[in-house]
Amino acid sequence: MDERRNDYRTGTLPARYPLATALTPMQTGVDPAYETDMALMRGTLFPGLDLPFMNMVNKDLPSTPMNELMAIDFVIKELALYLDTHAEDSEAFELFQSFLALGKEARRRYVQMFGPVSHMDLVGADSYTWLNAPWPWEYCTRKEG
Repeated sequence: MDERRNDYRTGTLPARYPLATALTPMQTGVDPAYETDMALMRGTLFPGLDLPFMNMVNKDLPSTPMNELMAIDFVIKELALYLDTHAEDSEAFELFQSFLALGKEARRRYVQMFGPVSHMDLVGADSYTWLNAPWPWEYCTRKEG
């Protein structure tokens, strides 16, 4: 019997006390996949991994330029996580590449219309506009068009 002490500095636990056993279903492919706004709302791009905690589901998100940008960024991150375990999936990589291009263009349009989303958006700017109001969540006060 292993009687090692629980030592927080080394992370050892007695062998008879497993910390936890996690089970996460493995997605088998990128299709079918949620649309970008639904993926952001559900917290996953993959319907097979959509396991809401206590059957609670997020409400619909309002259709705003910022939410659309966040949804595209979320799908890019989801596809990157998928590719971490399925690097050989050329269809997923092609989809990933298309979303990277879509995200780059969507971000460019957003920054042009509403201002910077991150400090990186100030590359090549004429002045420091990061603190200029309104902020992204104040989209109703921003100019349209």
